[in-house]
Amino acid sequence: MSTLAFETHLHSGHTFILPDKIAHNFLDQGYKRVIVTILFDDRSTSFHAAIQKFNNQYHITFNKANQKKMKIFPSDYFTVELTEDTSKYGVEMPEEFDAVLQSDPEAFEIFESLTDGKKRSLIYFILKIKNSQNRINKALIITENLKRGIRNAQELIKKI
Repeated sequence: MSTLAFETHLHSGHTFILPDKIAHNFLDQGYKRVIVTILFDDRSTSFHAAIQKFNNQYHITFNKANQKKMKIFPSDYFTVELTEDTSKYGVEMPEEFDAVLQSDPEAFEIFESLTDGKKRSLIYFILKIKNSQNRINKALIITENLKRGIRNAQELIKKI
């Protein structure tokens, strides 16, 4: 299931409004998380996002980093395409983090017991690291901290 492209603009500094009909097409089928593709001029970017309702309107967050990458300003109109997000975590799991978790069944079990939001936060943290070896090192720190009983996201990423 994908949507037809629709045109929109920034509603606030970091969101755009999703037409009700399109939001309901996804929500009625159980998809709160979507893959968003933004098209502007000759550029495009895709990212995972959640459909959120605020003040009786459906919104999707479009962060400043992606806006800057796309060279989109508040007055610009851009095209949006949505696709259902069928990934396990609502974001693509970095292969380094996945490999570390698969090699440590105890840490994997603890990771799986976390809330979906906390799992995504840890995954996003690993995704921000550019170097593969550094991703592995940070994933090892996280898994060790999980096994120590640490659940606070800020503490999970620190070496003890």
